[in-house]
Amino acid sequence: MAQLPVGNLINGQWDPGEGLERLDVMSPLDGSVLSTVPLSTAAELDRAVEAAAAAFVDWSARTIRDRSQVVYRYRDLLERHTDELAELVHLENGKTLAEGRAEVAKAIEVTEFACSLPQMVAGEVLEVSPGVECRVDRCPLGVVASITPFNFPCMVPHWTIPIAITLGNSFILKPSEQVPLTARLTGDLLARAGLPDGVFGMVNGDRGIVEAICDHPGIAAVSFVGSTPVARSVYARAAASGKRALGMGGAKNHLVVLPDADVELTAENVTESATGCAGQRCMAAASLVAVGDVDHIVQRVCEKAGEVVVGQNLGAVISAEARDRIVGCIDEAEAAGARVLVDGRGATVDGCEGGYYVGATVLDDVTPEMAIAQQEVFGPVLAVIRASDMDEALDIERRSPFGNAAAIYTRDGGTAREFASRATSGMIGVNIGVPVPREPFGFGGWNDSRFGVGNITGEESVAFWTQSRKVTSRWPGE
Repeated sequence: MAQLPVGNLINGQWDPGEGLERLDVMSPLDGSVLSTVPLSTAAELDRAVEAAAAAFVDWSARTIRDRSQVVYRYRDLLERHTDELAELVHLENGKTLAEGRAEVAKAIEVTEFACSLPQMVAGEVLEVSPGVECRVDRCPLGVVASITPFNFPCMVPHWTIPIAITLGNSFILKPSEQVPLTARLTGDLLARAGLPDGVFGMVNGDRGIVEAICDHPGIAAVSFVGSTPVARSVYARAAASGKRALGMGGAKNHLVVLPDADVELTAENVTESATGCAGQRCMAAASLVAVGDVDHIVQRVCEKAGEVVVGQNLGAVISAEARDRIVGCIDEAEAAGARVLVDGRGATVDGCEGGYYVGATVLDDVTPEMAIAQQEVFGPVLAVIRASDMDEALDIERRSPFGNAAAIYTRDGGTAREFASRATSGMIGVNIGVPVPREPFGFGGWNDSRFGVGNITGEESVAFWTQSRKVTSRWPGE
């Protein structure tokens, strides 16, 4: 379904970006051209920052209760436009419609958390000595920015937008150039909710505009979500220019399965974790660490993976390049000695032969030294690594440079607690393969899965988007 060309949102107006080079926005479903997006320059970013800085003066002067009312109206619009947003996610990202709706539901959840901020940041007051009072206020930073990835066009921008603007900041979004359509509707809905012109802006582009955001002296903070190499680079560049920076990177999540695990729950949950969103999420199962005699569970995982059908309950991957890279990872692993139990190579969808698809894939006999056990595949591929006991399984998990998520499948509470205390990941699941915390518990990993301090959502996000002001007062008596 063809869409109108995407522009930049500057001071409440969509600028078509005349004279700028434009990039085609392709649908992974069938390879068709959906729209075009401008490759903005530093001059467009300058105008967006100037408008955001001007809007900040009035927006930050409002009470947080007034700001939260705008966000509350926006939350209602998200709910009413769930189907439209899910359809855009489906078209430009390739997710199934059900996954698109789930993504919008998570965006609504974080927006609801933002609506609760007036109760969370009421400030602190203490009489520190007779007649002397100290007060702490949370103050917005100014103009802030987020750089978001292709894999969650709706959810990931909402990790930051509602929280940052409720706290009084002006905000500039740079969405992935592969998925700008959902972001465009986001800007329209914020305006309909009553957000003043300039408080939210959107600047499109590729690497050049990312670097301009990191370098711009008028931007106080930058968040990034994407691959680990780029997250590391963005964090370093933004921090070097004096900004607050938080970079969420990639992952290699390990799901440890013990012999006492519930077979059906484990098989269904592991398969969903590995293949949901076509494996294009930093919380996806990448490695199943099979401890001891669990062949019956691995077999059931393969049977469940065989029920995952591209074009039905498995969406497309983002591009032909991504498809070819994922298939190359499978080929390389097979050549290195891995055994292909379920093969998703060569998957197609009738009527969408131009789309980009990889079917559910399960590999056995993978060793920790193989590339597929170390590198992020970002596709619906599960690597089975064998371990003799939990100590060996934990050693495999702890040797990974990443630290986003880890999970264990067992009926033993003591074993689960031990695993949770020893695994080196920021988010742990017990019989849950996608252990994303619900608000107000924040999203954030460890090690090479995060650069910077704190979580991108939840209570810790408040500190990232604000600075504290301490006021000490004493009034002389009559």
